[in-house]
Amino acid sequence: MVPVADVLAVSAVALGATMQRATGLGFALVAAPFLVVILGPFSGVTLANLLSAAINLIVLSMTARALRRRVALQMIAGVILALPLGVWVVRELPGPILLVGIGLITAGSVAWVAVGQSMPFLRQRGGAVASGFASGFFNTTAGTGGPPLAVYAASTDWEHRSFVPTVQLVGLVTNVLSLAAKGPPVLSWRLLLACGAAMLAGIGGGHFLGRWLPATAARRWVLALALAGSVIAIVKGLAAW
Repeated sequence: MVPVADVLAVSAVALGATMQRATGLGFALVAAPFLVVILGPFSGVTLANLLSAAINLIVLSMTARALRRRVALQMIAGVILALPLGVWVVRELPGPILLVGIGLITAGSVAWVAVGQSMPFLRQRGGAVASGFASGFFNTTAGTGGPPLAVYAASTDWEHRSFVPTVQLVGLVTNVLSLAAKGPPVLSWRLLLACGAAMLAGIGGGHFLGRWLPATAARRWVLALALAGSVIAIVKGLAAW
C-alpha cells in the first residue's frame, strides 16, 4: 500500500507544476511546504530545488521565444550578488526573526502593488538587478524568491507572455546554485520517479490552462501566489520562534 505521505507529496508536486507552467510562479510556493513537512527540512527543500530546476528547464524550452534575455541577465546578476549576503545572514541572524521580517516586507510589497500602487523606482535602470538581488536573497534565506519578481512584473506592466520564460531562466540559475551548495536529496527512487511523473502531468495541465487564462487573471494569480509565499515565510518564522 502506498503511504499517504507519498500520495500527498506527489499531489503537491502536480499542483505546483500546473501553477508554474500557467503563471510562471508557484511550484515552490505550493509544493515546498508539503515536501518539507513530509520529508523534513533538508530533503524537502532540496527535492523542491531539484524539481523546480527541472520544471524551469522544461517550461523555458516551451516558451523561450518570448524570453527577454537582457532582463533575465540583469536579474541573474542580482541573484548572484545576493547569494553571499544571504548565506552570511542565515549564519548570523536567528532564523525565525529573519523569516518573519522577510515575510512582512514581501507581503507589504505585494499588497501595495495588488491595490494598484506600483513601485516607480523599479522602472528605472537597475530595477531588474534590484529585483533579482531581492529574489536571490529571499530564496537563500527564506526559500521564497518569487514575490520580488512578481512585484517587479506588476510595477513595470510586464507582459505575462514574456514574464513566464524570463522568470524560468532566473529560477533555473537560482535552483542550480542552491543544489550545488547543498547537494542532491537522498530519497527512494520510487518517490523520485512518482514526483517526476507528477511534474510532467502538471506541466501538461498548466500548458492547457495557460492557453485560456486571460493576462489579467494570470497577473492576479501571480500576485496571489507571491502573497502566499510571504505568508508562508511569516508562519514558518512564528512557528519556530
